[in-house]
Amino acid sequence: MDMIKQNRSNKMIPHIPAKYRAGNPHSHSKRSNWFSFVVITLIVGGWLSITACNPEDVPLSEENVPATQLDQKEWAIALHGGAGTISPDMDEERKQLYYDGLTDALTIGQLVLEEGGTAVEAVVATVQSLENNPVFNAGRGSVFTREGKHELDAAIMDGRTMEAGALTGLTTVRNPIILARKVMESSPHIFFSGLGAEEFADQTDVERVENDYFSTDERREQFQRAQDRSSTLIEPGWQRDNDLDLNLKYGTVGAVARDREGNLAAGTSTGGMTNKQFGRVGDVPIIGGGTFANQMVAISATGWGEKIMQQVSANTIANLMEFGNHSLEDAMVIMLNERLEPGDAGFIGVDQFGNISMQMNTRGMYRASASSDGERVILIWEDE
Repeated sequence: MDMIKQNRSNKMIPHIPAKYRAGNPHSHSKRSNWFSFVVITLIVGGWLSITACNPEDVPLSEENVPATQLDQKEWAIALHGGAGTISPDMDEERKQLYYDGLTDALTIGQLVLEEGGTAVEAVVATVQSLENNPVFNAGRGSVFTREGKHELDAAIMDGRTMEAGALTGLTTVRNPIILARKVMESSPHIFFSGLGAEEFADQTDVERVENDYFSTDERREQFQRAQDRSSTLIEPGWQRDNDLDLNLKYGTVGAVARDREGNLAAGTSTGGMTNKQFGRVGDVPIIGGGTFANQMVAISATGWGEKIMQQVSANTIANLMEFGNHSLEDAMVIMLNERLEPGDAGFIGVDQFGNISMQMNTRGMYRASASSDGERVILIWEDE
């Protein structure tokens, strides 16, 4: 009780030492110094607290904003039509078919984004265009299974919600990517296979076709060559760059997009592997394997499905970015050069800022991209 005194109203008041009481000749200057110290401390401490706890309140300048964010694009899109051993000696007529197919699909997706469409809408429209083009191994133009029929796979993922839809073993759905979207948006499930996938299609309005709709003369000839050799085009011990077909590609199509709202999406579709065995499932419909999207990046893969699945490749690229602080470009390089073998795969991706990367460790990859900054690229070979 030494430091507390009681006044007449019985209220307890703090005891003030004599040297700090009013009237003390030394009290004024010391009180002023003390007051100044407290004020400065509060101001500096408050500023540090604001900058430490609320970095979003600090005005951004070019010095403290990442380069990727400074270059942010309103929209961006990339697509692929397969990767693998693509001969540079391809005849001009056939080469033009690929360039035209890539150009048409890119234009369709670009128009969706330019007009304010969503990333999901752009991806579906782009992949649908590729599925309808018989030069690509998806939809019409899909390869034959060992039984001489067609089994198609597809997947789509919305990076905003991380909802996804996937299908494998489709035999009568003209555009698997459209049905994959319906799975994503209308079903409590993510993945349907075989007869179940066909039954789900029965409950929708997707266009159906006979299985031979997917056949083309080129695929039939390719199938016959594989049958003659009694092996799949890709199997244990198979050389990735063998000469069975100089125009061989690991057939898959896919697209990734960023829309004006900053949302991302990825979609992939395939006819699979020529002469594949019964029930074989590749990487395309495996969420995180050949198809993945979140709020940071969207990825679609093409190549040797088994190898892509082993590395959970699309998701691994995303994790390298999110948890390893790598750029999209660097994350793809790590996957292709450190996790996969030469000749295994190719990837396309777009990040949250609209940066696009299209890389492969194969001889070529049919690919194209466009963005709101006016850049438009259509390529086949690595060194173009």
